[in-house]
Amino acid sequence: MALNLRQKQTECITRMLNLNQPVNSTGTANEEVYKILIYDKYCQNILSPLIHVKDLRKHGVTLYFLIDKDRKPVHDVPAVYFVQSNQSNIQRIVNDASHSLYDSFHLNFSSSIPRPLLEDLASGLLNSDSISRISKVHDQYLEFVTLEENLFSLAQKSSYVQLNDPSAGDREIEEIIEKIVSGLFCVLATLAVVPIIRCPRGGPAEMVASALDQRLRDHLLSKNNLFSEGGNFASSFQRPILCIFDRTFDLSVGILHDFRYRPLVHDVLGLKLNRLSVPGEKGGTRSYELDSFDPFWVANGSLEFPEVAVEIETQLNKYKKDVDEVNRRTGGNEADEFDGQDLIGNTKHLMNAVNSLPELTERKQVIDKHTNIATVLLGEIKERSLDSYAKKEYDMMARGGIDRNELLSVLKGKGTKMDKLRFAIMFLISTESIPQSEVEMVEAALREFEVDTSAFQYVKKIKSLNVSFASSNSASRSNIVDWAEKLYGQSISAVTAGVKNLLSSDRQLALTRTVEALMEGRPNPEIDSYVLYDPRAPKSSSASSHLKGPFKEAIVFMIGGGNYVEYGSLQELALRQQPVKHVIYGATEILTGVEFVEQLGLLGQKMGLGSSSAPPTQ
Repeated sequence: MALNLRQKQTECITRMLNLNQPVNSTGTANEEVYKILIYDKYCQNILSPLIHVKDLRKHGVTLYFLIDKDRKPVHDVPAVYFVQSNQSNIQRIVNDASHSLYDSFHLNFSSSIPRPLLEDLASGLLNSDSISRISKVHDQYLEFVTLEENLFSLAQKSSYVQLNDPSAGDREIEEIIEKIVSGLFCVLATLAVVPIIRCPRGGPAEMVASALDQRLRDHLLSKNNLFSEGGNFASSFQRPILCIFDRTFDLSVGILHDFRYRPLVHDVLGLKLNRLSVPGEKGGTRSYELDSFDPFWVANGSLEFPEVAVEIETQLNKYKKDVDEVNRRTGGNEADEFDGQDLIGNTKHLMNAVNSLPELTERKQVIDKHTNIATVLLGEIKERSLDSYAKKEYDMMARGGIDRNELLSVLKGKGTKMDKLRFAIMFLISTESIPQSEVEMVEAALREFEVDTSAFQYVKKIKSLNVSFASSNSASRSNIVDWAEKLYGQSISAVTAGVKNLLSSDRQLALTRTVEALMEGRPNPEIDSYVLYDPRAPKSSSASSHLKGPFKEAIVFMIGGGNYVEYGSLQELALRQQPVKHVIYGATEILTGVEFVEQLGLLGQKMGLGSSSAPPTQ
């Protein structure tokens, strides 16, 4: 059975809302209990893409509040708490219980609560003589945000900056790695699978993979573990592969302008937790949800924008035709002589028309929503020449460079400061060797438009390190690596491994190509050096050939920020395979190109690079 993360997480939340009682086939508890839901900001974000207000009502939730808001007592009603396990939440729970705000407390922590915090909770409740109000304490292992069936985020902000900050100490790096491992463990526990883990050598990817392998091994030793999957040899073939990468594997995808509908909506309109707001017709704003319940979004998210515009037109014409058909069938024909048969026929048509009205209304709402979104997008595209940016960036990656005059015309043409900065960085990444005069020319053009070049200088620094690393002899190479590791808090990985690492002839991303090779499991020079972990196998055993694939299912995780471009590319890969495979994509956070370049700029500033003028606006 295919792994469906959205469904599994929703089932866990439904069970939690029903006081962790088994739910029946309709998804509700056998005995309806009215209750109050208390959550923190992080857990609100977990619930937001999965559970709507009407769903809360269905599960007996009559009121819901943020934990840090002042609340009045509500007697004779149980309260379901869904919060992260941290000191402030523990103190708030103790305070609520000591003031007898609710009849009983059902405490659900989004991940495993550490023992010291559990002890703080117990002692606080004992001291306030309110321990009898606590009904149950549960570790839910739900500390991740599922945006679509095959897309999740750990919602851990700025992890790329934290992992690459030159001033970060070992302890800080370890804490970030531990946080990522904890989030990934929650995903695997929710899916109830123990995967085979693969990752490139060195850097955060191997640190996370190694720590996750150990965490899974330790957990599997306990009798009541969370993984129901059998550990026998036969089931090993059905286990998924978890491929872990970090953002430096391919910086370009985090920066480029993409012209497909889903990435464009995210990048330009700021899609967050499947919601976005666009300017309305009469000056206000209109909010929309874009998720798996929107058939147009699901079917057309991966199309280029012009194809989406055509599809909206097609859907509108089809809708009009269907409405005309209903009107024609129910309107009758005045010229015809009336007979009894006609009355029966008309009644049948009327009933069909009444039954089709909700479906037609829903279709019209979806068409109107995407017409409004596409209109706003078109305005931005024209104003900023986003189509030109997208085409020229992909051409640069495919050809490994761009004509000097063309480069200048883009930098001095339309677009925001951030558009120009992103284009300049794409030029830096996609061109293997650039004359110093051209780099200076780009920097001068950016300065002319008062663009903060910290991010550009940062990528230039990484690139020069890679060039030094590649050209140096082995004696001096170790010095460069030592310096790089000290500077970036990780082993440096090639940002510009030539055109080969960016795009293949069919515009397939480096990540997609690598995941395809890992899923096939055949000998391949690109992935032969990748580390393999099997948490179910004894540590001493060498990797068995049956663990190398082929795999039907994969979970791909990007440390330091993912995006909708990679997500779309991996979904296309899964559908292209025969038989169809299944790929889940996740990241520490989902970033727009602007947000990622801001993180690069921050690192540039921490290293004392770039100009200190105002940060570029979107």
